[in-house]
Amino acid sequence: MTTDLSNSTALHTAASQGHIDVVNLLLESDSNLAKIARNNGKTVLHSAARMGHLEVVKALLNKDPSTGFRTDKKGQTALHMAVKGQNEEILQELIKPDPAVLLLEDNKGNTALHIATKKGRTQNVRCLLSMEGININSTNKAGETPLDVAEKFGSPELVSILRDAGAANSTNQGKPPNASKQLKQTVSDIKHDVQSQLQQTRQTGMRVQKIAKKLKKLHISGLNNAINSATVVAVLIATVAFAAIFTVPGQYVENKTDGFSLGQANIANNAAFLIFFVFDSLALFISLAVVVVQTSVVVIEQKAKKQLVFVINKLMWMACLFISIAFISLTYVVVGSHSRWLAIYATVIGSLIMLSTIGSMCYCVILHRMEETKLRAESRSFSMSHASDQEILNSEYKRMYAL
Repeated sequence: MTTDLSNSTALHTAASQGHIDVVNLLLESDSNLAKIARNNGKTVLHSAARMGHLEVVKALLNKDPSTGFRTDKKGQTALHMAVKGQNEEILQELIKPDPAVLLLEDNKGNTALHIATKKGRTQNVRCLLSMEGININSTNKAGETPLDVAEKFGSPELVSILRDAGAANSTNQGKPPNASKQLKQTVSDIKHDVQSQLQQTRQTGMRVQKIAKKLKKLHISGLNNAINSATVVAVLIATVAFAAIFTVPGQYVENKTDGFSLGQANIANNAAFLIFFVFDSLALFISLAVVVVQTSVVVIEQKAKKQLVFVINKLMWMACLFISIAFISLTYVVVGSHSRWLAIYATVIGSLIMLSTIGSMCYCVILHRMEETKLRAESRSFSMSHASDQEILNSEYKRMYAL
């Protein structure tokens, strides 16, 4: 049977998820799979008992009842794991093969009753107290009885249940807690808590790094999309601007007359046409410049790519603005003097739309720059260790990135 890095098998996975059909199939193929323990010493029965899968526990015990006495690296049996959950029937199934499992202690001297009391599992405590052979006043290595544990963790209901069942404190048994053992146990608990916190911190750091990598990929993808879009728009504007100069209204002079040359536009001397010609040319050559840069320059570094996109984006703003001015100026020629109001209407509408759009985008850019400057100033004033990773991520999500 194949195992992963933690020495888990397919049976471990099926048992922990409660897939009884898969468990039965694997046990029929090889019953010895139930004896394989993970790196932490936990067997399949440990996992099934902790997750509360009754049918899986029954199947495993039917194959090998002795697995109930297997302990992990903490010295805990499947019963120790089961009392942390909420299923009393699993407790009964684990105790049924041999009630002596009730007396087994983990590395800290805790019986299943100690664990159930510490976790505050009232129904499990009642179930254990109803079993024959239970030692209600067993003491752990810290010299504590289940009643001491209940009082220590502030559970009045469990204190009452244990006292009604005849439980006593360790001092009442003439066995006061050993001071050195208590100190050793306290140090061990603190060490365990510190290690757990360090592990959680490392895991949190890894998750934050993964999120940061995903954000970076999204950022790069956004820049690439912006570059592609700018290229398409630049080609489109260049095409329109190039075609417009050869399809002007009034066509061209076909017969040479005074003041005109062959092929000259009939409206060449019109001021509106001159404005059109200048801004159409600007839009054309700006767009062509963008196309040349886009097809010639390959930027890999993210910061440089961001700067390139910023410059190209502003050039495209100018090209869009100039092609709009060229269109508006040409309307004054097309509509004629009698319908001049149509050209004025196009001027007003076009000016409102273009100026409001470009003005809004300029506002977004300025706002983004101000927020970026403020964030850098804060990072200089305060150490990054004082800010949580979640706050940093939230600040990244809240800011709108404007090119």
